[in-house]
Amino acid sequence: MIGPLDALPVWAIALVIFGLRICDVTLGTFRTISVVHGRVRLAVLLGFFEIAIWVTAISQVVVKLGEVPLLLLPYSAGYATGNALGIWLERQLAIGAVVIRIITSTDHATAIAGRLETLGHLLTRFSGDSPGGPRALLYGMCQRRDLPMVIAETRAVDSAAFYAIDRFAETSAAATTVNPTGWRAVLKKK
Repeated sequence: MIGPLDALPVWAIALVIFGLRICDVTLGTFRTISVVHGRVRLAVLLGFFEIAIWVTAISQVVVKLGEVPLLLLPYSAGYATGNALGIWLERQLAIGAVVIRIITSTDHATAIAGRLETLGHLLTRFSGDSPGGPRALLYGMCQRRDLPMVIAETRAVDSAAFYAIDRFAETSAAATTVNPTGWRAVLKKK
């Protein structure tokens, strides 16, 4: 039985396999991240298309492996490229939320908290001591896409502030911002 790719030259089949692997591995990366974030419906949908594409790619490699063993190269290269592309795209989309902890001087804590709360971010403040003197810990949540702005606002007040960021998969019904606005606020529901 002759398939639709049999009429193509080997280099074209190699490109198709490479492209299919990029697509399925990129979808797989997103699926894994969706599972971690608890987005079950999205993970199921991505998994369906990921496997459909993978079966197409692997079938071409298996059928032609005896004739052209070098087809393993575009298959493997597509896998590696798909991983890199999936990670890059996930970072660009910045899906999900993060917990941010900012350690700063007590003098700067009020100014940082004021700037971030003006932008709609809820913060909890704690006081503490360190060998360098009194310190303050600001603890809050923000969307990953807002993180560069939160860090920039923090650095604008205190360039020496220390911050730590943690991702999480789930939160209670409490809002991560004081006043979510825009089209993204509508899409916040899982």
